[in-house]
Amino acid sequence: MEEILSIVGPDLTSQTTNFRDPIEPKQRLAITLRYLAAGESFASLAYQYRLGAITVCSSVHMTCSAIEKRMMSTHIPPPTEDQWKAIASKFWDRWKFPNCLGAIDGKHITIKAPPSSGSLFFNYKKTFSIVLLALVDADYRFTYIQVGDFGRASDGGVYGSSRLGRGMEAKTLNVPEDSPLPGSGVQGPMPYVIVGDAAFPLKTYLMRPFPGHRLPRW
Repeated sequence: MEEILSIVGPDLTSQTTNFRDPIEPKQRLAITLRYLAAGESFASLAYQYRLGAITVCSSVHMTCSAIEKRMMSTHIPPPTEDQWKAIASKFWDRWKFPNCLGAIDGKHITIKAPPSSGSLFFNYKKTFSIVLLALVDADYRFTYIQVGDFGRASDGGVYGSSRLGRGMEAKTLNVPEDSPLPGSGVQGPMPYVIVGDAAFPLKTYLMRPFPGHRLPRW
């Protein structure tokens, strides 16, 4: 906690006024970590910390924005070519899937519909949400995240407009050159790929399941 506070603390400092003293940065961070870890409501946290619910809400939003601003580029940077290769090697060792750079999926985070937002956040599950798009390595660790797209957008649409999707299409993300599949005995090079479900488009660098019904078991 002290390490995070040393990085984002300056962004959590509010100006002192004649009406009240500002919330200390350490308290804002503590509230946010509790909210993210336990998923408690703002009302519950307000009761525990003896603060107003609006103050708790603003503290969480302020702290999350500061964490993204100060820590995203250093803690979840775009992988280098060597890091991509290490991820692919781990996928082969653990999951027996060759030349795999990661598994991708989208997650709908339920929210209260913002005022005058219409159907922008209304999703196919009949709830209001924002979309979390994430790419993970063979150990389920995040290597790329994007949060905040409208709930009405599909996973494929969110991916296509994301920095990850644009970077993969433009080949600007340090992806290694095609290489033979390990253990196949075939010398021809094959591309490195991301794996996703049927919501994502089929690309030379993005593999998805075969469409249609499941194959019968023999």
